[in-house]
Amino acid sequence: MNLPPVDDDQVWRALAHPLRRALLDVLRDGQRTTGELVTALGQDRHVVMQHLNVLREADLVIVRAHGRRRINRLNPVPIQRISQRWVSRYATVG
Repeated sequence: MNLPPVDDDQVWRALAHPLRRALLDVLRDGQRTTGELVTALGQDRHVVMQHLNVLREADLVIVRAHGRRRINRLNPVPIQRISQRWVSRYATVG
């Protein structure tokens, strides 16, 4: 499976923070509103929104407006690209 190029640095930076990885873990189980993410992580809404913005910029989270609510969902493609391009290449070394 050949995927188009991605800005690896932006994805790696987004994945570098533990709270952003926790957000992705929650979203792996299904889409959530921003409020639901705040509750799930027990963090301040402003902090969660800042980290969601980084994930959106890296295309790891897709947001859909539904009235006043924002529905966030995981976009696994950038992580799959990283895996294909980097992780799998080193899995057989050694």
